[in-house]
This record gives sequence, C-alpha cells and structure tokens, in this order.
Amino acid sequence: MVFREPGVYNVVNWHGQRSLPRARQSRSRLYLVNLNSKVLRFLTVLLTLATAFAANPASDVHAIAQAVDNHYNHLQTLQAEFVETYRGVGIERTESGSLSLKKPGKMRWEYRSPKEKLFLSDGKDAWFYLPGDRQVRRTSVKKLDDLRSPLGFLLGKTRLEKELQGLSLAPDLAAVTPGNIVLRGVPKTMADRIREVILEITPDHRIARIQFEEADEAVTEYRFSEPKENGAIADQRFKFTVPAGVEVIEGEFGQ
Repeated sequence: MVFREPGVYNVVNWHGQRSLPRARQSRSRLYLVNLNSKVLRFLTVLLTLATAFAANPASDVHAIAQAVDNHYNHLQTLQAEFVETYRGVGIERTESGSLSLKKPGKMRWEYRSPKEKLFLSDGKDAWFYLPGDRQVRRTSVKKLDDLRSPLGFLLGKTRLEKELQGLSLAPDLAAVTPGNIVLRGVPKTMADRIREVILEITPDHRIARIQFEEADEAVTEYRFSEPKENGAIADQRFKFTVPAGVEVIEGEFGQ
C-alpha cells in the first residue's frame, strides 16, 4: 500500500467524480465566502438606497419645488422670527427680529437686536428707518435692490424653478436641521450681483433658511423659525408714518 501526504491526492466522490484536493477545496470555499460577502454588502447598499428614495420621494428637485410653491401660494399671510447673518471682508454681524408678509407684496422686517430698525413695504413704496439716525429712506419697490425684497412676493407668486436658474440638490452642503433638504440655484433677476442662492427646505415644504452668496464673496443668511400662517395682520402694519422731526431721504438704500 502506498501512502500519500494528506490533503494532496484527489478523492473520488460517491458519484464517481473526482473532487479537488483538500487544500484547493479550502481555498475555493474561502473564495466563495469572500465573494458572497461582497455581493451581500453590495445588495445591502442597493436596498438601503432604494429604501431611502422610496421613503423620500421629495428627492426629486421638481417635486420639491412644486411642493414649496403650492405651500406658499395658498397663504394669505405669514409671520416668523428671523436671524440675519452677514459675513463680508472684515465684517461679520448678526441681527434678529420678526418678519410679517401679506399678499400681495407687503412685508415688514422689524429688527430688535442688536439695535432697532425697520424695513417695510406696502407693495408700492419701501421704507428703511433707523430711529437713532432721525432719518428714513424711501424708494419705489420697482427700484428696490435689496436681498429682502424678493420675499415680499413669496406669497402667491412663488415659482422656484422659474426664479432660480439651474435649481438642483446640494448634497455637498449639510442642512442646519437634520432631515431638511438643501437646494441651490442662481436668481435670474439678480445674477449680476448674486452668485448663488442656497435654500433649506423642511419636510413640510417650508423655507427654513435662505443664503445669498454675492459676487464679491459676501454671504448673507436668513434663518426663519416659529412660523404663523394665515393669521390676521392689518394693512396698517405695512404703512409708514413719518415721525415728527424725521428727515425723509429719497433714493436707494441697503441692508
């Protein structure tokens, strides 16, 4: 009888077929296990992505834009708290206050911190008032070049895909609030001044944050909270009465 080293010779199985040497069998089984593991991991990733898209059909930009449009176009009034942050060359400031909007084109930005100031429009004229300066600036809404002005027409005229060229998802930008969706686009009417607009949209299709990136690399951001929709707001809230002793200056004004 001739003895051979274990694991080297071939073995005939019960069906009369030769099987691989034991060492090669072990290597084959290991390869199949590794291959199956990779396949399973790949399938798991695919299933996870499929589940995410199924659970979040709003990942389609067109669907998001339409949902936001529909939400705001059905509102008559909107009130919210806001925080405004500006970052420019050597300048950074943060202000806060309350915002009121009313269809059509009326808005009131009432700043409380760090100092009081008022920016409002009745849809025809816009006013910017600094109580401490004893001056108020007035200009026609048609001539207004201010980052806040587009929000005056948010109610009833929202058309995100029409107003923002190249509107798309911004997966490289993290949402301030987890669960929100971030979009980016370029405003057609302010393309010479604004390089990009960032919108953060909540799951219920509200705008939680707007960020303007200007051509000179300055960044202005508005964050909104505590929204109150369709509450009663008197038209008088959007009209400005010039206080005694306050000078009225006609012309453009900034933020």
